[in-house]
Amino acid sequence: MIIYNETVIIEEAVHQEWLTWMQQEQIPGIMATGCFTSHKVLTVIDSPNEGVTYCIQYLTDDRDKYNRYNQQHFTAFQHALNQRFANQFVMFNTLMETVNS
Repeated sequence: MIIYNETVIIEEAVHQEWLTWMQQEQIPGIMATGCFTSHKVLTVIDSPNEGVTYCIQYLTDDRDKYNRYNQQHFTAFQHALNQRFANQFVMFNTLMETVNS
């Protein structure tokens, strides 16, 4: 399983607006690309950072689907996020793969 993780540290003053927007617009749009099979939204309980830290994880069973998302859709979704919440967040992305034990 491939997991694409977006960790976002959002200013506390706008974190609820950001979360609502993510759940109602951004995540449904990303899921509509067909590149991911499911997603999870998590919050970091004991983050040492100022603001509120969230992790949004998108799961896919195929690395090619992630590559398609990254090549064809990533820029547009990042642009929408930057337009809506400019200078109010920091984000970094991680690509992970599950390990069978």
